[in-house]
Amino acid sequence: MAKPAMTAADHKLVSDAVAAAEAHSAGEIVTIVTPRSDAYHDVALVWSAIAALLALTALEIAPGATLSLVERVLGLWGHEWTPRAVIGLALTGAALKFTAMYLLMRFTPLGGWLTPRFVRNARVRARALTCFRVGAESRTSGRTGVLIYVSLDEHHAEIIADAAIASKVAPETWGHAMKAMLDPLRAGNIAQGIAAAVGEVGKVLAEHFPRSDNDTNELPDRLIEV
Repeated sequence: MAKPAMTAADHKLVSDAVAAAEAHSAGEIVTIVTPRSDAYHDVALVWSAIAALLALTALEIAPGATLSLVERVLGLWGHEWTPRAVIGLALTGAALKFTAMYLLMRFTPLGGWLTPRFVRNARVRARALTCFRVGAESRTSGRTGVLIYVSLDEHHAEIIADAAIASKVAPETWGHAMKAMLDPLRAGNIAQGIAAAVGEVGKVLAEHFPRSDNDTNELPDRLIEV
């Protein structure tokens, strides 16, 4: 899947917002945007198996009607259905249904529609945590890193804070930052949404972790696309 069309101006907007937020705080903000957080192969396989099972079920429940339909589709006249032919038809039909459903789930919007919201949210959260552990967790001297993570296909975002921040700031505190981000995101303004969230996160960090005179920039300010 193609990466979102983030322009140089978009990157600069987010980078400038991070730099401005960190100018008043010892906290470090990392921003990541991704087209999708998971391929959902397992979800596609489950629905494909269901489609194959339904094909077999139709043959078992209404064998006469199913065989008659196959004869009409294939232009057969008075075909002799031996047990071997019926088994072959069942296996072929199940295989075709499985393959077609898998392709639809993987390469069309149907995959998103049939993936439960709680599954998508959980996968985004898991991917965000992985990115946080790699790119922000324990990578600052005071453990004051914050990740703002946006997954576009799932229409879901996460804000994750390192240990020192999490010990002082309740998770619900990030609600203002999340709201500031989601409104522009819904309008398709990805960079503006992330920059707005950065500004709100910066206010929280400045309150609880004011910048010291010897503070150094320990994490990149740039917007990361993965």
